[in-house]
Parts: sequence; structure tokens; C-alpha cells
Amino acid sequence: MELQRKTIAKVIAVAFVFNLVVMGGGAWFAYQEAPPIPDRVVGPDGGTVVTDADIRDGKKTFQRNGLMNHGSILGNGAYYGEDYTADTLDLKTEFMRSYYAQERYGGEYGALPAEERAAVDAVVRADMSEQYDGGNIEYSAAELYAHEQIREEYVDRYHEGSHERGVPAGMIESEEEARQFADFALWTAWFSHTDRPGGDHSYTNEWPYAPGAGNDATGAAMVWSVVAMVLLVAGAGFGIWLYHSVRLPEPSTDGLSVPEPGDVSVFPSQRSALRFVPVAAGLFLAQVMLGGLLAHFYIERAGFFGIEEIFGVHILQILPFAIAKTWHIDLGILWIAATWLGAGLFLPPLLTGHEPRRQSTYVDGLLAAVIVVTVGGLGGIWLGANGYLDGALWWLVGNEGLEYLEVGKLWQGGLLVGFGLWAVLSVRGLKPLLDREPPYGLAHMILYAGGSIALLFTAGFLFTPETNIAVTEFWRWWVVHMWVEGAFEFFIVAIVGLTLVSMNLLDRRSAEKAVMLQALLVMSTGVIGVSHHYWWIGMPDMWVPIGSVFSTLELIPLVFILFEAMGQYRAMTESGSFPYRLPFMFIVASGVWNFVGAGVLGFFINLPLVNYYEHGTYLTVGHAHAAMFGAFGFLALGMVSYMLQLSIDPERWDGSWLRAAFWMWNVGLALMVFVSVLPVGFLQLETAFTEGYAAARGLAFYEQPVIQTLFWARLPGDTLIILGTVVYAADLVRKRFVLRTAADDPDVEDMAVAEGVLDDD
Repeated sequence: MELQRKTIAKVIAVAFVFNLVVMGGGAWFAYQEAPPIPDRVVGPDGGTVVTDADIRDGKKTFQRNGLMNHGSILGNGAYYGEDYTADTLDLKTEFMRSYYAQERYGGEYGALPAEERAAVDAVVRADMSEQYDGGNIEYSAAELYAHEQIREEYVDRYHEGSHERGVPAGMIESEEEARQFADFALWTAWFSHTDRPGGDHSYTNEWPYAPGAGNDATGAAMVWSVVAMVLLVAGAGFGIWLYHSVRLPEPSTDGLSVPEPGDVSVFPSQRSALRFVPVAAGLFLAQVMLGGLLAHFYIERAGFFGIEEIFGVHILQILPFAIAKTWHIDLGILWIAATWLGAGLFLPPLLTGHEPRRQSTYVDGLLAAVIVVTVGGLGGIWLGANGYLDGALWWLVGNEGLEYLEVGKLWQGGLLVGFGLWAVLSVRGLKPLLDREPPYGLAHMILYAGGSIALLFTAGFLFTPETNIAVTEFWRWWVVHMWVEGAFEFFIVAIVGLTLVSMNLLDRRSAEKAVMLQALLVMSTGVIGVSHHYWWIGMPDMWVPIGSVFSTLELIPLVFILFEAMGQYRAMTESGSFPYRLPFMFIVASGVWNFVGAGVLGFFINLPLVNYYEHGTYLTVGHAHAAMFGAFGFLALGMVSYMLQLSIDPERWDGSWLRAAFWMWNVGLALMVFVSVLPVGFLQLETAFTEGYAAARGLAFYEQPVIQTLFWARLPGDTLIILGTVVYAADLVRKRFVLRTAADDPDVEDMAVAEGVLDDD
């Protein structure tokens, strides 16, 4: 079947409008259906226990102290500490049992006969299964007792400190704030076990699994898991059929003049764009070093190979897990983004032979702005989390405290401005191509992809620390998921298309068609597919069928990307003299890891019934690392190797160190994911299914000998990744001294890779 570029463009426009309507309606529902924050929680005597201000202040404490990167809320966040929703629900059940056991039988719950324990269990479940019809929340005496006990437990843990849990002393500055944090966590536990008005399940669709509180998987989770499994098989088959049915030419060296690196002149702006690479490499190295520390924190919760015995200082007090995890995540985003920005500014001259006036100066200015935002954002995180910023400054300049959106709003605004500047510079560089091609041309696709990253980032400005946590999570996932499953995937196929054209492996029109078709598939599935993150956070249950269908169909574009990677591998191997084998190794690895990480490891945990028990476990860690570093990181590193090869005299080019790093990264990532992370995740899944979700996230689970052994088994993989990054950084240092001098005024005749690009349509 032959598809025209104009036809695909029209379908993309329709898909865009459809996505906008669906997600716009979802935003309206998010505000309407979010769990209510009551004016007051009152005890049996009508006395006030908690106010709405206490709950909102507790959410601020949760964010300001980076607790989402220590533990998680509603299953979202870090997996080092407890999930606060499941933990407070479990503690609430435990203390209510103790209360009723003492009140009715005059003894400890654990010492009661089985029939008396069963009677207590039934009373507790009845207490916790009442429907909410508005107004104040009315506690029973047992609930009031449990609430007070949990408050003091959270003071002990998060204010006094608990090194065996990895909590530094003074993590929350005052006892009052620790109690407010408990009030906030208990409110999320309350709406996890309280039925919606007129409904037969809780606001969170009965998540987390807690039989003692009456929480169990709903029938919808089972039904839509079966539907998703059918769609999974059908979608994979459809993706393969579509790939072979649509006539998309594969990359090939046959009959083409693949330009040698030495035949290409280097523009001044390209030398400037190349300066993004060492900056990104430094961020990358810091990220993997922190990753090694974070992995070790699961073994020694307050130490690092006994160093505290020598110096008498716990590393936990100097660099708490929450701050290290925050930096680790942000550094990962920043080094990949910085590399992509540099690559996006390096490629245009290869296609156009065009160098706008002062482009090099402006590129240097953008790099300086990125450095300022990076240093300011990472520094603000530390200042905010340590209480050095008063009033609203903690979330405006310091740390907003939400996973993947940790930096303060000022620095988020700086990143948004940076994307805008990049777009302007890209337009300047691509102008000869933009002037000649239609709106659906390849250069336009690059701008659309970059623009979509910036556009989705604006969703992070639609909430404040005062916003209901369910609504906050709704918007946060717009940024996080739609970046990863939408805009980033779009950028991947666009940047790979550009690269193939710059190498003369594809003509521009063929690349445009391939990019547009894959962009259509990504947009048609990945945008609405964000809704699988809405199942357990307090959003309406309409998202269960919608999220099941669209998140499953996200497999189709990944099948396309996998086949594209296979085609690219064939192009690389069919010619023994192909000069860009090393960059292609990274690009092919990106496609394979994208399928493995986002596809294989992503889709089975997105089945609703599996996700109900798995949500917030190490299975998600495996999926995230394989998808983020494997897909996006390897693409960034492939672009670096391509940029370097073009910027160094061929006789001085040595790719041996980069090749060694490539294999260390691949082997290390495979060992980390398949030898350590996934086995821990499967054992967590079993524990969640047999003992309840809180047990799977509890300290006792992590302290089991088999789990500790699996954590130690992560060491070889982590070490290889760190060594690969050290070799990569060292290679950049030595290559710095063999870079070619930029041509003062090269023109299109110098740019052998630009053949045919500027032909009229």
C-alpha cells in the first residue's frame, strides 16, 4: 500500500484533535472527580482531629522535604522507603485491630483465638468500608486512636530519624510538620478505602491491595486485563502487517555515495554545538555515580562500605537518599536533553550547507543558559530540602519535590525558555530547507518534535503545592508519560530520519514518510496511553478501559521502531566500507532497548490486574532503566559518536574507546536489569499478592537474605555502566585535542552529505 505524505499529514491532524478532545475532557473530569479534601475530620465527640489546612500543609511538607524521592504516595515515587498511602492504611488497620481487641476482649490482637480475631477483622473492615456523602469525615473511636498513633509513629520516623529505614535525623524539621505529613498520608489512605458516592469501590479503585481494610482488585481490572492481552497479540500482529504492507524504503548503501567524514567541512556553529557533549558527559558521569550510591543504600541503609566506622559520620546524614535520588533523576534528564539539543543544532548544516550569521555565538549562549539552569536547579534542590528557603521560595526556587519535576518553578521556566531558544536557532539553521519543503517536511518534523517536548512541559505549571494530590498527579503524568511515550519517541524517529538523510542512506521524501507514519502511530496511542497512570491515584474508573486499550496499542509504534532498527543494522552490515558503523551501533541498540524496555518490560506490567499488585515495585525500576537509558540514552550517545566522527580528521579518528564503552553499557544494563532488578520485582509481586502491598514495600521485605543477595548481584552491572561512562568521559577529553578546525566560510559544495536535500519537491 502506497501512502502519500499529504495523506499522513491530514490523519495526524485528525489524531491531534482527537487526543486534545479526549485529554481535555479528562482534565475537566480530574477536577470534578478528585477525592475531596474535607473541611474537618472529627472524632466521635465531634472534636476536630484534622482540618483541610492540615492536609494541605502536610502535602507541602511531603514535597518540600523530597519525600516522594524517599518513598512514594499512591504508588508513585521512589521505592526505597514505604509507600505512604499503603503504609498508613496498613498501620491504621493494625491499630484499629489493637483497639477493638482491647475494647471487646481485653487482650492483644495477636493473642486472641482465631474466631475472636476474625470478629475484630470484620468490625475493622466494616468501619473502613463506609461510603462518603460529603461534609466532615467522622471517625469512630478506633479510627481516632489509630490516627493519633500513626502521627506519633511518623514523628519518630521522619523527625527523630530512623537509620534502619534510611531516614536521616531531622528529615522533617519539626514534630508539628511530621504530624501534618501523617495527616496528609492518612487522607490518601482514607480515600483508598472509602467508596465513591453512589459507587461500589473506593476512589483509587480499591488500590492498594489490603484485605484487612477490605481492598481487593475490582472486576474491571480482571476484565480489561483480558481485553488488553487480546489487543496485545492483535496489536503486535497488526504492527508487523502494517510495516510490511506500507511501502517505506529501507536504508541502503547500494547505489548511494555515502560521504566520508573527511569530505565534510565543519561549521563554527557545529563546533559550538559539540561543546554540549562534554557538559552532558559530566552530568552523565555524576548520574551513574549517584546511581551506584543509591543501589548500595538498599544494602547499607545508613553507610557506605563501612566508611562511617572510620570517620564516625553516616553518609545518610550528609547526602540523604531523597536528595541523591532527586539529583540522579534530574541529571539523567539533563544529560540526555543537553546531548539532544547539541545534536539538533549540529545536524542542520549537514542538510543545508547553511551557516546563519553569528549562529555559533548564539549556540554558545544557549549552552551557557543550560549550565546556569542546571547549576541553579540542582543547587536549589539542596537548599530547599534543607530548609534554607522560606515561604514560597522553596518550590519556586528550590525543590518542587515531585518525581521528575523536582526543580523549582523558576528553573523549570528556564528550561522552557531554553527549548524556545533552541527552536529559534534550529529555524535559523534549517531555513533553506524550511523555505523549500511543505509543512509536513523533515525539517518541520524536527521542530514539531522539539516543540512538543516544550509544549507538554507546560503542564507542569498547572498546579501548585496547594493543589489536590490527585489533580497534581494528573498533570505531572502529562509531562512525564507524554514526554517518554509521545514527544521523546517522536524526536527519536525524527532525529534518526535526519541522520539517515545526512548520511545519504535515505532520500528526504522517504525519510519524511517514515517519520510521519511513526509519529502518527506514537500520537495515536502514546498520548491517551498516559491514562494507565490514572487507575490508582483517585481519578474516575473510566480510565481503566481507556488506559488498558491505548497503553496496549503503544506496542505498534515500538514494533515499527524495532523493524527500523533491524533495517538500519542491515544497512550497516551490507557494506564493509560503511564509515559510520559505530554511530549505527548506538542507534540500533536504541531501537532494540526501546522495544525491550518500553515494550517487553512495559506492557506486561500495564495489564490492569498485574499493575494492581505491581504498581510501585522493582518491576517498574527495570522497565524505567531499560527504556530511559536504553532507548533515549543510547540514541544520544549515538549522535555524539556521529558528531565526533565528523569533527575529527579521519586519520586521527579512533573509535575503540567508544566501542568498549558501548559494550560495557549494554552488558552492564542487561546484568543490572535481568540479574538483579527484575528478580527483586518478581519477588515483590509475589509478596504483594500473598501478603498485601504494604508488605511488599516494607523494610522486612528488603532485609530478607535472598533480596540482599540480589541487591549485591547488581554490583557487576552497575560497575560496568560506571566504568563505561568513565571511559566515555576520558575519551572525550583525549578527542578534544584532535578536533578539526572549523571552516571559516564553508558552502554547500563542501557539504557532501547534503546531496539532494535541497531539491525542490
